Amino acid sequence: MKVLVADDNRDNIDLVLDILGMTGHEVVTAFDGISALDMAFTTLPDLVLLDVNMPGLSGFEVCERIKADERTTRIPVIMLTALTDIDSRVKGLAVGADDYLTKPFSPRELLARIDRSLKAKVLSDDLRGQKDKVRLTFERYLAASVVDDLLKNPDHVTLGGKLQPVTVLFADLEGFTSLSEQIDPHTLLFILNAYHALMVRIVIRYEGMVDKFIGDGLMVIYNTPVEQEDHIARAVKTALHIQDELHWFYEKLAPEHRLAINFGINTGMAVVGNVGTDRFMNFTAVGDAVNVASRLQDMARRGQILVSKPVYDATEEFVIGRSRGIIQVKGRMEGVEVVQVSNSPIED
Repeated sequence: MKVLVADDNRDNIDLVLDILGMTGHEVVTAFDGISALDMAFTTLPDLVLLDVNMPGLSGFEVCERIKADERTTRIPVIMLTALTDIDSRVKGLAVGADDYLTKPFSPRELLARIDRSLKAKVLSDDLRGQKDKVRLTFERYLAASVVDDLLKNPDHVTLGGKLQPVTVLFADLEGFTSLSEQIDPHTLLFILNAYHALMVRIVIRYEGMVDKFIGDGLMVIYNTPVEQEDHIARAVKTALHIQDELHWFYEKLAPEHRLAINFGINTGMAVVGNVGTDRFMNFTAVGDAVNVASRLQDMARRGQILVSKPVYDATEEFVIGRSRGIIQVKGRMEGVEVVQVSNSPIED
């Protein structure tokens, strides 16, 4: 571990060096406040032992600047000072000092305080590393803003299943099965991943959760794991945005590889939570709302966005809609009123 010792008195620094000489820590030194701050930023020590009365900048000022900078804010600071009054202690803690030790001090106590602070830093670094791994994992499925909210407010996620309103989007590549019979697997996978990259990028922009990839399609859920008041609008805007992007996306592909993307969107109540076993599970949504969205996508052709009437009712202010009537959906007793939506005139 690297320890920065800052004090304008050479004897005091020599004393601390003697005490730390038995610990194996690497020690760097500074004799004034400005040098101490510079050393903190350039060497990024694991701990700072900081005197209060120094030329250039006081220990209080150095500590405050260390704690205010993202690069050094997590470095523990122990104030070493002859000031014993309560106001000085309070001021030290107010500017971010992690501990406060008055001179003269016991070598054993100093070592104990250093050991405690370094152990706390190691634990903090480990927890931050785990948090970063969680972030990297979930940012593959969720927008960064959603991940931030989950990490700050983990209580927003209730695992184990609950009934809640969701909006579900299914998207599928039309003609992909036929294409797969005509080109080699390597090229096919490259094209599929390109389409998925396009769709997921836009899904993430509207903070949808990519629930799963289903062959050449995908399932996206809105309003979970973080609630979204405008979840229906987000789903429809996702589909419209993907359609808009296809014009430029197609320019990168050979004409025979330009496939339409069909969408089905529905909203309603679903059970959201973990589905599977104790050893292997998937956070997903199940229920009639999901099944209807899937069936709508199955019925879509030539790049259509088919939505249920409740979805259209919630978004008619910014879409053009054309009713396709009440359609009997496979596996469902009651028919579904279907509307095709677009951001441009819809042909019959």
